[in-house]
Amino acid sequence: MNEENVVYQHGTLALLVPGLLEGTISMGDLLTHGNMGIGSGEGLDGELIILDGIPYQVDSTGSVNLVKDDFTMPFATAHFSNFKKFIDLKKITLNDFEKEIIEKSNSENTFFAVITKGKFSKIKTRVVKKSKKPYPTLVQTAHDQRVFDAENIEGTLLTYYSPEVFNGAAVGGCHSHFLADDHSIGGHVLDFELDNGTSELQVFDTFTQHLPITNETYMNHKFDNSQTAAAIDEAEK
Repeated sequence: MNEENVVYQHGTLALLVPGLLEGTISMGDLLTHGNMGIGSGEGLDGELIILDGIPYQVDSTGSVNLVKDDFTMPFATAHFSNFKKFIDLKKITLNDFEKEIIEKSNSENTFFAVITKGKFSKIKTRVVKKSKKPYPTLVQTAHDQRVFDAENIEGTLLTYYSPEVFNGAAVGGCHSHFLADDHSIGGHVLDFELDNGTSELQVFDTFTQHLPITNETYMNHKFDNSQTAAAIDEAEK
């Protein structure tokens, strides 16, 4: 198997919904599965973005921190970079960007990643404040978040796409994290206007999902699947 065709995910988005927020993989372990990625720390401690093997955490104060190998996460995605030239973009919003990359990638039925570097005339990100045990639900944590805005900022947007049929296992549709070149803003992307930028594409034929079977809380939890999709839409989209 060509590892550059594989996207690796630890945990499921569904396990965050009821508040299973314990860290069950370390950053050191995650980096053995990729040099690009996104995720969140234990207790949803910040928004993570891995660029060229360097893991960054944007915390709820807006500070950007380098992540140590022993930092743990309940949910994270990673892959080894093999991006190919894709499209140049000008004057585009987040919603139109997502439509454009899905249409032009011709990969709606599989997983792919897009990395976009450019100048953003506006960008809005969010970072959830770290929770402590007993952990709240995903929707509850989304109500305790910091929102950051910037204008005329250069940076990198890392977007993962998952087919909607996988919603719950992953984030169905697009899921983007951002980091400014000057580290002045970052996090989970809520909205943007891209002035101009260049996107590269990497399509995956294999989705590897690693489950935290040594975590007793996860193994004994009874999931209510009827609530999962609605909670994900409210908290993540």
